[in-house]
Amino acid sequence: MNWSGKRVLVTGGHGFLGTHVVRELKASGATEIFAPRRAEFDLRDKDAIIRALDWSRPDVVIHLAAVVGGIGANRANPGTFFYENAIMGIQLIEQARLAGVGKFVTVGTVCAYPKFTPVPFREESLWDGYPEETNAPYGLAKKMLLVQGQAYREQYGFNAIYLLPVNLYGPGDNCDPESSHVIPALIKKVVDAKERGDGEIVAWGTGSASREFLYVEDAAKGIVLAAQHYDGPEPVNLGAGREITIRDLISTIARLCGFTGTIRWDVSKPDGQPRRMLDTSRAKALFGFGATTDFEDGLRRTIDWYAAAHAGLASASRSA
Repeated sequence: MNWSGKRVLVTGGHGFLGTHVVRELKASGATEIFAPRRAEFDLRDKDAIIRALDWSRPDVVIHLAAVVGGIGANRANPGTFFYENAIMGIQLIEQARLAGVGKFVTVGTVCAYPKFTPVPFREESLWDGYPEETNAPYGLAKKMLLVQGQAYREQYGFNAIYLLPVNLYGPGDNCDPESSHVIPALIKKVVDAKERGDGEIVAWGTGSASREFLYVEDAAKGIVLAAQHYDGPEPVNLGAGREITIRDLISTIARLCGFTGTIRWDVSKPDGQPRRMLDTSRAKALFGFGATTDFEDGLRRTIDWYAAAHAGLASASRSA
């Protein structure tokens, strides 16, 4: 696909991932990019979706908008996470089909995989069991959009593709402890503890669970490459192809932050899915994607961003 002259609607285009996708689209030559905000077009409402499509008249839709969070947020809001993610995607795909959109890119989630998927996760394993319980409603809501896209391709010839990114991280992430994912939550915990002079931090679970993390700029590149070059029905993983235990992750963050206190594990809290790491060979073969950001380099950039943002907020508070 040549982006020149193509009109692109990016839902969630002002969010953590969306801002990077918009930037990558511009770098790839796209000039007509539409990124509506929720206050303008609430995608839970069908009429708002119709208005958004009338306003943007897109050739391509990249659907990033989602209600997301870490284990705590998923446990507290399973109904909200299921309903809002499902209703946004289902209605948007249907209205995009009716509007004659040429290509629809759905960005799903690694949470769609079964709880005990063999590592590395291969796309063929997606239907081999039920997702991990703490985030199953969210994972299943996003998984239904794969079913819808494949069904619409079969019945209507609708060109819908589906991508499965792992946990993302990077500057600009959500650091709210009530709703953030693991890396920003741990960075905030460690940086704040060091600033206060605490001798201990408390982490959830046992630390034995493993995760794979993809730097947000790499994820944006993968999404744009797939939008340009992939037109198939099968889901495609987007990841870095490496895993790290939560215990090693927090030790690395503590070292990079200069925190020398102890880490106490609250084993009354859940670990979540035991292991996560993707087989990324399909993305490499189909559209040439491979993550390039060194993990510690990405962590340093994220830590530096949080420390600067935190210092700025503290300064503003003192000035007020």
